[in-house]
Amino acid sequence: MKHTIEVNGIKIYAFHGCLEEEGKIGGNYLVDVMLNTNFSLAAKNDDLTQTIDYVDINKIVCEEMAIRSKLIEHVGQRIIYRIKQEIKNIDYLKIKVTKICPPINGDVDNVAIIIEE
Repeated sequence: MKHTIEVNGIKIYAFHGCLEEEGKIGGNYLVDVMLNTNFSLAAKNDDLTQTIDYVDINKIVCEEMAIRSKLIEHVGQRIIYRIKQEIKNIDYLKIKVTKICPPINGDVDNVAIIIEE
């Protein structure tokens, strides 16, 4: 059986970017996490310890987003690594890091990276 957990739209103000100004003034980001696991026992027993706690996912994302990176690709890979190291029983993991209103000399709503493992 395939079960999916999503933690979507984690809103974070962070300081990522190649420009010096981005490190000083920061910007808005959204992070989405999707994972496949087996939560059959949790569903049957109504027991949080038998599934993946959304609080843990949010905590990892917030902690990694707080560490400045030039590239959202880099911070995204760090998030993937931490989740895989700290949370067990994940069969598939996908994250999306979206940078809102990037300073790329154009009228662009956002840019995003997606990593799947």
